[in-house]
Amino acid sequence: MSPIRSATIAALASAVVATTLTGCQFGGAEQDTSPIVIAADLELSGAAAPVGQAYKHALELKRDQLNSSGALNNRKIELKVKDNRSDSAESLRNIVDFSSDSRVSAIIMGGCNECAVGAVGTINEKRIPTIALAASGAIASPVAQRRYVFKLGPNALDSAAALTTELRRNNIRKVGLLVSDNDYGQEGAAALQSELNKANITLREQRVRTTDTDVSQQVRQLVTVGKPDALVFWTPPEQATLAATSASQTTFRGSLFFDAGAAGDLFLGAAARATERATLIFTQTMVIDDVIATTPAKAARRQWFQDYTARFGGYNGSSSFAADAVQLIADAELRAGGEAGKVNRNGIRDVLETSQMDGLSGPIRMTPDNHSGLMPQALTTLVARNGRWRLAG
Repeated sequence: MSPIRSATIAALASAVVATTLTGCQFGGAEQDTSPIVIAADLELSGAAAPVGQAYKHALELKRDQLNSSGALNNRKIELKVKDNRSDSAESLRNIVDFSSDSRVSAIIMGGCNECAVGAVGTINEKRIPTIALAASGAIASPVAQRRYVFKLGPNALDSAAALTTELRRNNIRKVGLLVSDNDYGQEGAAALQSELNKANITLREQRVRTTDTDVSQQVRQLVTVGKPDALVFWTPPEQATLAATSASQTTFRGSLFFDAGAAGDLFLGAAARATERATLIFTQTMVIDDVIATTPAKAARRQWFQDYTARFGGYNGSSSFAADAVQLIADAELRAGGEAGKVNRNGIRDVLETSQMDGLSGPIRMTPDNHSGLMPQALTTLVARNGRWRLAG
């Protein structure tokens, strides 16, 4: 072998070693294999624990699916989960802990409205992208004061409009509303009142605390004083089923309607008889086994429903929001770029703000003017039949 040729080979070998050691020095970008760490602040104990546990199940299932899919370019999602015990002070401590961990890319918050609204200032100050699964509009609006906060779940205005359409279709003239005495409840009551006014439907309301485990007195008051044609329950899932059971023990024989925030498990269990023929406004994921999978998005929703049911023995409608939040953050992390092994939170925030996808929950569109991504078209009408939710019609 000539000295020139052997020197050339030696030089090439050195270059390969140098490129391997220094990554991008010779033009080959160093591959980032660091984990994508997503923190979750959830209600795993207390009154809201059933939904919090459903979110945790969904996060774990979605993590496992993405990690085994090969879609993350040799990266893996790690979850860091804390219980806020449905307490906003505990939740805020969790947010501070998560934001001070430089490995954490973003935070997912659970269904506690007060927790999410109370953490807005800290999230913006710490500049950590956060997706809340709670329903209150005050979480993501006004956007100018919530640059790092996003919301994924039904919006009160969309729910109120869909409910009113159903009430009109059923020729309802008088409505009794049982509503949570919290941000989302107040927002919902105002939105529903506005929609019902346009439809010339009268409304009488009773409020319940989110911690109340007996709502029979308020339900009786609605039924006896207002003599409504229909009752609307704008409460968390457990209270909505309690209210339906209470209504069945009175003289009320009208229709029951549930806001999207009242959606919980697919099977209605002990409340099956009381909720028979009740109407729920929610996303199609809850009943995707009733839907013909004519698009890739519908096929993905059906697969998610089957995978969740197979692993956990039942289905909770809210699970899809948590799974979509993981997908949004993972996509944003991969697209945000930045130095390998270092989290680019500002880049993730910027990507989240323009994210669009046909998610498991339905169409999701974030914009710089709107950080609440679930589109109105995601909502549909479900009916309780034989102890479970079904697609209406």
